[in-house]
Amino acid sequence: MKLSEKIIELRKANGMTQEELASICNVSRQSISKWEADIALPETEKLLILGETFQVSMDILLKDELTLSEVKDIHGCGNNAIQKKKRELYEGVLIKESIVDDRIIDYLNIHKIELWNTDGKPKYWTVLFFTCDRRDFPEQISKVMRSDPATNENWFVDFKAGNEKYIVLKDRILKYQIGNRTEKEAVCNECRKLGISNEQMNWPE
Repeated sequence: MKLSEKIIELRKANGMTQEELASICNVSRQSISKWEADIALPETEKLLILGETFQVSMDILLKDELTLSEVKDIHGCGNNAIQKKKRELYEGVLIKESIVDDRIIDYLNIHKIELWNTDGKPKYWTVLFFTCDRRDFPEQISKVMRSDPATNENWFVDFKAGNEKYIVLKDRILKYQIGNRTEKEAVCNECRKLGISNEQMNWPE
């Protein structure tokens, strides 16, 4: 079921007109019409409003293979939502702009989406709080991380599995046991060689 079809079904199920939904989302009625006709896609902030308005998760809205009959409750958000998830292998945070192929998102269970103002280009980052139960996720996401050898710009994603912390860059998987300072420093040294600043290495454990 496409996002456009879900918006139509959710709007009608909640007894809303396009005008009423447009008012909630602070867009024109024409924008709602374009979303429902699959001509345009809502921006991330509008997706958040839709999810809150209709009380459905981002997973339900964004993944075509999930139908509205599979709506599940997510109590809380961010770390709380991840802690209350069903048992899964990996959990972490992914900046959507750090990947070159959005299809990797199909592997994720999205618990929360945030927009971070970067004061640069792009102006905003779309930040996905996720869990994933694919055992080969580190290998798969390492294939799609953004990297520019000419400028030594390397993006990374950080996540953990149990007590093991992963830092994954383009075609490179680094990891260490949380609490092991020697292993962590070795990973940080490798990151520095790839142009990652100390400030960027302040990842949560």
